[in-house]
Amino acid sequence: MSNPVFLALDVPQIEPAKALLQKVKSHIGGVKLGLEFFCAHGGHGVHEIAHMGLPIFLDLKFHDIPNTVAAAMQAIHVYEPAIVTVHASGGRAMMEDAKAAAAEGCKVVAVTTLTSMDSSDLTATGVYGSAETQVMRLAELAHKAGLDGIVCSGKEVGKVHKEWKDGFFVVPGLRPTGSGTGDQKRVVTPRSARDNGASVLVIGRPISRADDPEAAARAIEATL
Repeated sequence: MSNPVFLALDVPQIEPAKALLQKVKSHIGGVKLGLEFFCAHGGHGVHEIAHMGLPIFLDLKFHDIPNTVAAAMQAIHVYEPAIVTVHASGGRAMMEDAKAAAAEGCKVVAVTTLTSMDSSDLTATGVYGSAETQVMRLAELAHKAGLDGIVCSGKEVGKVHKEWKDGFFVVPGLRPTGSGTGDQKRVVTPRSARDNGASVLVIGRPISRADDPEAAARAIEATL
């Protein structure tokens, strides 16, 4: 896609969300709607944002038994998402069923390790080894399951891209030079992630909470 930036539009009220999107829509390539937005606004909210003419990335991170995830994938056909997420840790059968149930043309990507987690966080959950090791392990599983790609941090995307040449890689947790990291731990700049093989760059607070969101989006776009 010509502009890989997807704005993470996790705004608690629909009208401010639409107003923000109107300001920045010429400097982004799509919109990511996550759990906060979906729980607050439901299907009505998705349709409201879709009417603004940008591709929709539904970041719902499905993680359940294969039959339930397949049914959920079928239920969201009505929203015509361009991208949908599932959790790779749900296993190969779940991912296979999710992809089989997805609408034609919808990219199904697997979340590997959240960008708010590092190796010590993983150890606390019973996963041993580095964050990179876990990402590579789950990326291989997602590839075998027939998914389009994965979600990973910019720290790992270069290595995953070398192993999965035609994969579709979504990179969140990005911070332009000079931005605070907030609750993110494995962060890189949008430019670095793109250079290392990212297909989609998910950017939220550096744009949505900027004093001038349009200027912030334009500045990020200029680095790409």
